[in-house]
Amino acid sequence: QVQLVESGGGLVQAGGSLRLSCAASGRTFSSYDMGWFRQAPGKEREFVATIRWSGGSTYYRDSVKGRFTISRDNAKNTVYLQMNSLKPEDTAVYYCAAGVPGSIYYTTSAYHYWGQGTQVTVSS
Repeated sequence: QVQLVESGGGLVQAGGSLRLSCAASGRTFSSYDMGWFRQAPGKEREFVATIRWSGGSTYYRDSVKGRFTISRDNAKNTVYLQMNSLKPEDTAVYYCAAGVPGSIYYTTSAYHYWGQGTQVTVSS
């Protein structure tokens, strides 16, 4: 069982930055791939970024490449999402998730544990 708690969301102007954190409970954090997803009002939850259990591979949706960076600290059981050059279209609730390694990383079904989400609002 893994419990996830996100933090770091807030209101920021376009062009600004935020750093999201996701703290995980449990001793098996390092064995999970960790992902960030987001959901805007009236839209489906969508993939943002994933980092493999070893930290050796990362993946991003095209619209955030070059602006967002996912990282993890297995010693602290924490995964991060550094978001720079934020745009109004990045506004959403952001969720972190833990999944079994080797799954199709960009689908919600690959992740078994989810946090409660943190709101990110980017004003124009």
